[in-house]
Amino acid sequence: ALHRPMRYERYEAGTILEYEITGVSEANQATIQLEVEKFVGGGFAGQVYRVTIRNIETRGEQISSLCVGGVYAMKILIPPSGFSRIFRNALYWVGFQGPFQLQVNPAAARSGALWQKFIRRGAQTVFGQETAVVDIYATFVDEKLGSCGELSEWVEGRTWRLEVDDQLDALKRWSNGKKVDPKILGSPEFRAKKEFMHQFVELLHQMGAYEFARQYEWSTWKSQPNCLKRNNTENSPSEGLTAVDFRAGLALLPFLPMSPGDFKLIITGLCRGSLVQFDRGDIAKLKQFIATHKDTFSGMDAMLTELEATEQIYRNSVPDITHNRLRLFYSPKLWSTMLKNAVTGWKVRNLISDRCQENLHKNYSLTLLFFMLGLLPFMGRFLRRLWGQPFWRSHYRNMFGSFEYLRRAIQAKFIEKLISWHRSGRIDDQKALSAANQPWRYSYHWPLALLPAGLHKILTDWPYALERLDYILLRPVRLYFNNELREQWLRDMVAEGRQKHLLSDQDAGVIISQIKEPFIQKYLKSLAVHVCTLPVTQVVSVLVAIIYVATHPEIPRTQAYAIGLGIIALFQVVPISPGSLVRGLYVLYLVIREKNFKDYNIAVFLGFFKYIGYLAFPIQMTYRYPALARFMAGHWATEAVHIVPVFGERGALLEHKIFSLFYNWPLTIRRRMQRRTEIRSAMKPRYWHIALCASGGILAFFIADLFYLNKFGYLPDLKAIWLLAVMVPWLCGTAVTLGAGGAALWQRIVGAALCGVAVGVFSTVISGLYGAGDPIGLSAVAINSVWRAFVFTLLAILGVLLIEIKMPEPKTG
Repeated sequence: ALHRPMRYERYEAGTILEYEITGVSEANQATIQLEVEKFVGGGFAGQVYRVTIRNIETRGEQISSLCVGGVYAMKILIPPSGFSRIFRNALYWVGFQGPFQLQVNPAAARSGALWQKFIRRGAQTVFGQETAVVDIYATFVDEKLGSCGELSEWVEGRTWRLEVDDQLDALKRWSNGKKVDPKILGSPEFRAKKEFMHQFVELLHQMGAYEFARQYEWSTWKSQPNCLKRNNTENSPSEGLTAVDFRAGLALLPFLPMSPGDFKLIITGLCRGSLVQFDRGDIAKLKQFIATHKDTFSGMDAMLTELEATEQIYRNSVPDITHNRLRLFYSPKLWSTMLKNAVTGWKVRNLISDRCQENLHKNYSLTLLFFMLGLLPFMGRFLRRLWGQPFWRSHYRNMFGSFEYLRRAIQAKFIEKLISWHRSGRIDDQKALSAANQPWRYSYHWPLALLPAGLHKILTDWPYALERLDYILLRPVRLYFNNELREQWLRDMVAEGRQKHLLSDQDAGVIISQIKEPFIQKYLKSLAVHVCTLPVTQVVSVLVAIIYVATHPEIPRTQAYAIGLGIIALFQVVPISPGSLVRGLYVLYLVIREKNFKDYNIAVFLGFFKYIGYLAFPIQMTYRYPALARFMAGHWATEAVHIVPVFGERGALLEHKIFSLFYNWPLTIRRRMQRRTEIRSAMKPRYWHIALCASGGILAFFIADLFYLNKFGYLPDLKAIWLLAVMVPWLCGTAVTLGAGGAALWQRIVGAALCGVAVGVFSTVISGLYGAGDPIGLSAVAINSVWRAFVFTLLAILGVLLIEIKMPEPKTG
């Protein structure tokens, strides 16, 4: 055994914990024993667990709402990730010139909990019930992790259901505050949550909790997961919405906005005189709100008194030059509070013993010296350990005095790192146990731990690497040929969708009941082909880059490698890639083989495009199998967006935007175009204007040629008049579709293509004939004609498609 305690990053399921807790409603104290059921997740603000109370030993009166056997949420205000902790603490230090107070200052943790109690009671005035805000019961200090924590209500709920909505244009008008017919509005859960959060932010501002409102500002694009919908309220989209998170993770600095909504928050904060924002509230405004709603806040006088006291301690515990300003030069009480709570923070983080805490409280000079030691790189941490804790002195003394103890200390350090690696999936159970007994054989893991977890495991675990290659390269082929494997693939995705709340139990039952239908089998087979195309672009891009570097030995290696990386990057951003071409050609093959355009009319177009093409078949399935289509689109789109840091969190606005873009927006366009087709069916087609559009386009290029000949003495190429070369064919296509009357869409596309060909060919011929002083050979005219016809045709067709997509909603009646 070692003299020092074990280091913890977080707790595992089954861990038994014991804390001295203090109630929030009444400041009663108790000793509580908890069992961790599961680790829920962690962010910048801290780590969250679902826990069960095993035992409570009270000192006096019982703490209300806590009972043995009850299930609760436990939040410990230190991130499980080392990077998150360093980044969070650095921002806080820049803003407030001190350590992260919610972690190290019990008064700050109490203040936040009390604010939450008042906000919960205030929710009655707007929502008619307290349950719109999660309840909080107790605060405590976790000595193992070195942080304050809190026990609160466990809410069984979900973020939001990704809803099918082919009226996104109406939803956009509603979001912009315009009047919309309620009968055509879709996305009821989305609208209900947005309205709830807007009302909640207004309430927080009325109560003086300005900076708490930052957690629920819709425009930050990351606040939506802070509002859950309780599971027992599925009958109504607006019922059961609950605000669950009131602990900010990152300080908002005026020069470092980290979301779209932060710009507005910074400006409003400056108007209030708050240069740096975190969780500051206005007690005076809270009192005014309480006075206006006396009956609602009856019985909370003691909590208000404690809130005033803890707020004062909290705000005076750090220099905070943007708020304390000149007080730092004349207030001994401010400095006394800062030094006292600095010592308290060191004790919370287990940097000092009880005896050292007493000595530092008695002598502010020693407190300043201890603080200054912490600023020294490398040696400062070592010296503070020797000073602050007896077990560190014993630990280091034995390390220098006993080779056996040194060996055990090194092994223990390695085991702690192994736990972290195993938890992040870098090594499996067997390797972790083997490495714990022979750490020297696994020392090569240390530098590799700097890599992403998946790459680390691939490089150090060959069976796993082969398994991943099989999964990526061979499994899609097996899916294509094996019917049972495809069905199991779908069942596994459905089970995962239920677990992640992408799918209701009812929808899951419908999907499983349809799994044997012929069209489902056909779509699953097509999806297998889509999965097969996933690595195509990556493989081709890497091969092209390797070939380029290998065939250009004359280029300096650094430059060649840079170009190779550029080639790989280019393949990732082009709209049509080798993989999407393969996918699109496969769908086209199905259309030709089955002579069936109707069942592939969306997938045959979308399949050719990168990224969005993966959603081609889910969108195609919408009306025949809406439950399966919604789930597949949600699964593919949201899994892709979750790789985005912070904003890609499940339930955040980016997830909904991506789902709507890839799924609901094509449905909206399809509905509008179908409606437009119905209206046009009563009109006569018109084609004569195509010649007029082509003549106008030819005339535009003729005028450009005249201008260049008169001013420069030569004919321009397309590069010289690139803007005209883009705009004229595009406008021709737009004019063709706008004037085509009752013509079908394919007829409009054909008409635009003919217009583009005519403009391309005749503008080139006229240029050749007119430029007598600069004669052009017949072969050059032919080549230029073909090139212009090809480019102008594409641009004209693009003009048709864009105007058809962007045209406003057809009026009814």
